[in-house]
Amino acid sequence: MAMPFVENLRTSFGEEPFKTAIIAALHTDEGFTGWGECGAEIHPGYSYETMGTSMHVLSEFLAPALLGKRISDATDVPALLSATRGHPLAKHAVESAVWDALAQANGQSLAQAFAAHLPAGHESRGYANVGVSIGIKPTVEETLAVITKRLGEGYGRIKLKIQPGWDVELARGVRKVYPDILLMLDANSAYTLADADHLKQLDEFNLLMLEQPLGHEDIYQHSKLQPQMTTRICLDESILSADDTRMALELGACKIINLKPARVSGYTESLEIYRVCVEHNTPLWVGGLMETGPGRAANLAFASLPGVTLPCDISATSRYYAQDLSEPPFELQPGSRINVPTGLGIGVHVYEDRVRAAAALWREQYPYQQS
Repeated sequence: MAMPFVENLRTSFGEEPFKTAIIAALHTDEGFTGWGECGAEIHPGYSYETMGTSMHVLSEFLAPALLGKRISDATDVPALLSATRGHPLAKHAVESAVWDALAQANGQSLAQAFAAHLPAGHESRGYANVGVSIGIKPTVEETLAVITKRLGEGYGRIKLKIQPGWDVELARGVRKVYPDILLMLDANSAYTLADADHLKQLDEFNLLMLEQPLGHEDIYQHSKLQPQMTTRICLDESILSADDTRMALELGACKIINLKPARVSGYTESLEIYRVCVEHNTPLWVGGLMETGPGRAANLAFASLPGVTLPCDISATSRYYAQDLSEPPFELQPGSRINVPTGLGIGVHVYEDRVRAAAALWREQYPYQQS
């Protein structure tokens, strides 16, 4: 499917006018429907997975591995999918659909289903603390205009995308106007260790964190950069599993973890990463892939767990879409929070006519992608 953005988000990877995704619907014999979202893109930028590869793997391998199975616990899904190596975004879609359907069958919200797999004291807060991500703009002045708008809407944490040539000057210009806001920068793997002296200049700007400055698969070189900086490094693309998390923390490669459930194959592995961060007293937050309603609802449920300690990239629906696939929309509340739906499963209603319309827009906008 494809959906038009309210406004495009430009990163060091580039810019797309549409949100692309694959929506998975899992139907049970008992009449429940679980929804999952694969956040693949057209080009292999953030991930090596694309819309084409994900659709192939989902339809040919992952869906057949689940069809006809009786599943009593969503944490059983990774083993059922283990014959297929890699493809975390695709695996996340089908596992998410199972989590949703099972939560409904058990009379639980998704947040309650997650908490049931954690020790006592890790029940959902009922809301997630959130921030907003701002893409690369042509000038500092245009960036400041967007920051002013987002602060006026009530967002309490600002994330700015950066790239070589658009970093120190940007941070200095923002801090001149907003010296005290909660501010972080996200490099999306745009630098190398040779840029260490340049990146150290960011220490003067009192940043909440610097996210993924070096290679997308790297942990070792980040362990060489972090000791040189007072700014806390957060790893995103490098963290694909709980084992990666342990390695990064033991090597001193970072001081904060960004958890994108889609990046780590789903919520089963997300719960393991959550446990590692709680054990190490490591700040944790939930990132996003600009999900539509079904994916955003699931991430919001996870972000409401108390071990998620920093504001998450789960903005209000209106930040991205004029009309989402589901209702009700997610709205920003006082204190830069978004409330978790209290209904069963993901807690929002997915409108299948909207899904079909988004699928039609995909066929119209990307005819060269059709098989």
